[in-house]
Amino acid sequence: FSCLHAKCNVATRTDSRSSKKSNLHDHQSRQPDDMQRDEVSVSQTERQCFAPLVDDAVVLTGPTASGKSSVAIELAQMIDGEILSLDSIAVYRSMDIGTAKPTIEDQKRVPHHLINVVDANEEYSVACYLKAAHEIVADLRSKDRRAIFVGGTPMFLKGVLRGFDPGPPPDWDFRQAVERDVEKHGAEALRQRLCQVDPLAAHNIGPNDVRRMIRALEVHHQTGQQLSHRQVQFSQARSADECFVFAMQVPRDQLHQRINRRVDEMFEAGLVDEVKALLEKHGTISRTAAQAVGYRELIERFNSTAELPDDIQETVKEEIKAHTRQLARRQETWFRSFAEIRPIPAGDGADPKSLAKQIAQCVLSPAGP
Repeated sequence: FSCLHAKCNVATRTDSRSSKKSNLHDHQSRQPDDMQRDEVSVSQTERQCFAPLVDDAVVLTGPTASGKSSVAIELAQMIDGEILSLDSIAVYRSMDIGTAKPTIEDQKRVPHHLINVVDANEEYSVACYLKAAHEIVADLRSKDRRAIFVGGTPMFLKGVLRGFDPGPPPDWDFRQAVERDVEKHGAEALRQRLCQVDPLAAHNIGPNDVRRMIRALEVHHQTGQQLSHRQVQFSQARSADECFVFAMQVPRDQLHQRINRRVDEMFEAGLVDEVKALLEKHGTISRTAAQAVGYRELIERFNSTAELPDDIQETVKEEIKAHTRQLARRQETWFRSFAEIRPIPAGDGADPKSLAKQIAQCVLSPAGP
């Protein structure tokens, strides 16, 4: 959870609970040593909590390839809104094809925020994201514009809906030592170690989510506190009728077809060349960026060969399709855990404008949430 962007110097809180209805309607390759130097300027940021933003915004989420972006553009024009990307990879410059970023034409129709924020070799944490989001939402509110969060990154979504305690800054020596242990003994040994200091976190974090398990251990190592006891706001959910949070729902077989088609289109648009150019420019990109589905698979290949013949590209393409389908299933499972979400059926034949109109009628209703 390092907060490394130059703009991320001072934490921002938005106390929106006191004016829930009126605010919605009253509305834009570092190395470890370098990172440690940055922590001097951001340690206070990492220690301050961020309030939820859901009272001041509309949220449109859903699994990858569910059609969020096209609906959001129509919605923004109906409710006088601007779009804030809720995607942890879209923040990176030059990672365009694999993230399906909005086109120039889309951005001319509706202003978009929180895309192309940092270079691909920089880390961009949840805290960095929420600090920027708070500033943009406050600015939009002052202009009588609505903020529309659009995307599917779970931790970004959770921070917007329920707030976030970033915890202490990273201890890179500790992280690297634990990572070496994981390489030797595996993720299950890491989970057992976490069980000893924070059993609730060990239960809540996926058994293969090494990054989050290390963070939980790191927080305990630095503070003596359990991460699960710090993130108490994560259990403080609103009901769906108290906020404007919508999730696109697409039948599984149709969603898989959309995913397969999107991956084919990404390869046709030049995804292989995009990844190659990233590596040529930066050498190594950030851990977050390098783990993104669609990029991870190609980076692994480029680590062993300079060129990818057609047969290898086809193999990688099928891997990306399978991994994206798995990602979509994980997202769907995650979204079901949010009491705030109202499902929006968005199967084949659903028109983006019609879906946007359905959401807009709810948002603009005099009764409010």
